Amino acid sequence: MIVFDLKCDQSHVFEAWFANSGAFDEQKQKGLLSCPICGSADVDKAIMAPNVAPKGNQRSSAQPENAAIAQSPAPADMKALMATLAKAQAALLEKSEWVGKDFASKARAMDAGEIDATLIHGQASPEEAKSLIEDGIGIMPLPLPVIPPEKQN
Repeated sequence: MIVFDLKCDQSHVFEAWFANSGAFDEQKQKGLLSCPICGSADVDKAIMAPNVAPKGNQRSSAQPENAAIAQSPAPADMKALMATLAKAQAALLEKSEWVGKDFASKARAMDAGEIDATLIHGQASPEEAKSLIEDGIGIMPLPLPVIPPEKQN
């Protein structure tokens, strides 16, 4: 798996995971990428700074051991972040077709060119998801749970 920072034409930056470095190019060519914030399909890789940790003997002793806790977002910030994430996911799902438990077979059929490539979402077992990723088929889990249409009021 590889992670890229992506940026849309509206300057929204977001992170996406791909099976390998070529999966981004394949998905972009098929029109499968879109910004989760605004829905724009004009998405490219953003410039990324490598995360290189300092050597153990060069770490600052001034930084507290619980620095990650000290720098955690405030609960109000986290609530706003989750609301933004939920709104972005909802906008993305509006453009996507629910395929339920047929997700893995539909994803494979699109990858093989048997059916038109489109945005889909559904359910896959961990084994199915792992197999899709190992085969270089670009998928990613949704950050928030989705209620299947048949279970909605």
